[in-house]
Amino acid sequence: MSNSKDWEFETICQRFAEEKHFAQAVVPPIFQNSLFVYEDAEKFSGRTTDPDVWDYTRVSNPTIRIAERKIAALEKADDCRLFSSGMAAISAAILSCTRINTHVICTNSAYGPTRQFLSQYLSRFGIETTFVDGKSLDAIREAIRPNTSLIYLETPGSMFFDIQDIEGIVAIAKTKNIATILDNSNASPYFQNPIEFGVDLVVHSATKYLGGHSDLIAGAVCGSLERMSVLRNEEGLLLGAILDPFAAWLLIRSLRTLALRMERHQANALRVAQFLESHPKVRKVFYPGLDSHEGRELVKKQMRGTSGLLSFQLKDASRDKAFALCNNLKLFRIGCSWGGHESLVIPFSPPSEENAPEEWFLRSSIGLENAEDLIKDLSQALKKI
Repeated sequence: MSNSKDWEFETICQRFAEEKHFAQAVVPPIFQNSLFVYEDAEKFSGRTTDPDVWDYTRVSNPTIRIAERKIAALEKADDCRLFSSGMAAISAAILSCTRINTHVICTNSAYGPTRQFLSQYLSRFGIETTFVDGKSLDAIREAIRPNTSLIYLETPGSMFFDIQDIEGIVAIAKTKNIATILDNSNASPYFQNPIEFGVDLVVHSATKYLGGHSDLIAGAVCGSLERMSVLRNEEGLLLGAILDPFAAWLLIRSLRTLALRMERHQANALRVAQFLESHPKVRKVFYPGLDSHEGRELVKKQMRGTSGLLSFQLKDASRDKAFALCNNLKLFRIGCSWGGHESLVIPFSPPSEENAPEEWFLRSSIGLENAEDLIKDLSQALKKI
C-alpha cells in the first residue's frame, strides 16, 4: 500500500489511495450502490465497521473511501470521514467533542451557521458557547471554564480573514485537556495543515476549494485514528449524513487539480487585491496575502500561501453604492458560496453596535478567469458608482 509520506502534495492528489485497479480503469469507477454482499454466512456474522471493508454505504464505500484517504493524506491526518455537506461535517465534529452541560469557546470569525449551531441548537442541551476575538490569546484564556471541552477556530475566516495563532491556542488548550477543531476550508490543505500545529480535528466544507467546480456539496472531518474511529461509529453512522458515491467521485476528480487551482486562485486574488488597494474609491481591502493585512506575520508563520477569497470596503460605504457595484459587474456573479472556478461577489453588512451607522462591505471569491479581465471588469464597475 502506498505511503503518502513518500509523496508530495500533487502526487497524492493524482495517485494516492488508488492501489486497486478496478478492471485496469485509469479513473476509479463509481460504486453507486447501497449494499455489498457476503460470500457466506460466516463472513456475514463477523461483519465490521472497518471503513476499508465493504458492507453498507452508510458505513463505507470504495469510491467514498478513495476520496477520504486522499484528503486525510493531504491534511497529514490519520483518517478522514466524508459527509453530505460542510455543516454535517462541522456539526458531527463539534458533537464528538461535547457532552451535556459542557462549554465551548468559538472564535468570532467562524462561519455563521456554525455559530448558530453552537449558540441556538446546542443550547437546548445545556451546552454553552462563549464567542471571543480569536486574535487574542488572552481572550481565549479568560473564557476557559472548568467544563470547557472544545475550542473551535476558523483561520483564516471567510469574511474579514482574521488570522488566529494556531500553535498558541493549541498550547493553551492542551494544558487544560481541551479539544480543538479548526475549519480549514479557506486555506485548504494546500496552504495550511493545522494538524501539524497540534489541532485535534480539521473540518472542511468540501463544497468550496476541495470541490472547486460548484457542482457538489460535501464536508470532511480529519484527525487521529483514535478520534476518527469514535466519530465515524457514532456521529458518522448514527446521524447518517454520508456522502453519496457520485459526489465522492466528483470530489476525486476535483482533487486532481487542487494544487493548480489554488495557485491560480492565489495569483489572481493578489493582483485583484493590489488593484483594489490602490483604487481611489476603495477605503480598505481585507486579504491575507497583502502586506497591509494585520495578521500577515502569522500568515507567514503558519501558512504556505493564501487563497482566492477577499473583501473590501468602498469609501462611500453605503448600501446603495455596494449594491450598485455588484449590479454593474459583468464577469463577477452575485452568489453566496465561494471556492469555485467562477468569480463571485456579494454585499454584506456585519452587525453593528446600537445607533452606529450601517456600513457595507463586499466579499469576492476570485476565480480562475484571466486576472486582467477581472480587473477591467472591476474598473468599469467602479467608474459607474
